[in-house]
Amino acid sequence: MATTADIKNGLCINYNGKLVTIVEFQHVKPGKGPAFVRTKLKNIETGKVVDNTFSSGHKIEVVRIENRSYQYLYAEAEGFHFMNQESYDQVFIEKHMVEKSEFLKEGDICTIIYHAEEEAPLVVELPQFIEVEITYTEPGLKGDTATNATKPATIETGAEIRVPLFISEGDRIKVDTKSGTYVERLKN
Repeated sequence: MATTADIKNGLCINYNGKLVTIVEFQHVKPGKGPAFVRTKLKNIETGKVVDNTFSSGHKIEVVRIENRSYQYLYAEAEGFHFMNQESYDQVFIEKHMVEKSEFLKEGDICTIIYHAEEEAPLVVELPQFIEVEITYTEPGLKGDTATNATKPATIETGAEIRVPLFISEGDRIKVDTKSGTYVERLKN
């Protein structure tokens, strides 16, 4: 069993029966009273971040997690199928475990976070950026780059995002999967 002295960013612990990672921490030793550790804890399953204060020397239960690369294959009604890049084993992941699933594109390499002791998948992280083609948008306007005006566009995964006015159907763009926003137009 570890103590608060072992706390570091990225450490996964069992907190109130939930798996959380430490996003940020600070050891505080006030002039009066005992020392303590202020932390920001991110729930692995829900992504919710909470603040918590541990007293110095408090026992914490460290959980070992592993990040494994998997290739996205296809979707079903209940979830998604992924394939391990090394062993070619396939794994089925339920829909609620994939955040921003509208940006999943066949063939993309994703990271699945596993609970190492139980060999259970916890959550799927999409790549930071994806390159996709615009399947539908209103016609583009040449030279209209001075304003920050945007218009709706549908990408090949079926998701709808906002793009600048000069983007037209058939253009390839880069999308940030975390925020769901347009990054840049790619050269064909």
